[in-house]
Amino acid sequence: MTIQLNHTIVAAHDKEASARFLASVLGLEVGAPYGPFVPVTAANGVTLDFADSGTEPITPQHYAFLVSDDEFDTIFERIKQAGITYYADPRHAEKGRINHRDGGRGAYFDDPDGHNLEILTRPHGDGG
Repeated sequence: MTIQLNHTIVAAHDKEASARFLASVLGLEVGAPYGPFVPVTAANGVTLDFADSGTEPITPQHYAFLVSDDEFDTIFERIKQAGITYYADPRHAEKGRINHRDGGRGAYFDDPDGHNLEILTRPHGDGG
């Protein structure tokens, strides 16, 4: 099969600010706006297209980013330097900690619109 995720739309109160937040934390570039979207593209080509929600409330979603150990260190340092609260779990019960699932490392944090973002060094279920 050749089916691949190409893009997803991320609802935001301020699409430019939300795209800049994600790009700055992950070390990515904000792409040129097109139509109602401001894109941020991951290394595998998947694009997160930020779009203003208007007056509609935003339902928080979860976005997980698989990163190398070196990238984790760099991103995690950016999170700490920015004073972003992070957690070891998606329910935000283990504040100020990271996890070591599947022999890797992971951390969760929220974006400005309440989306639950995750960085992890091993895919879930990989087992190390």
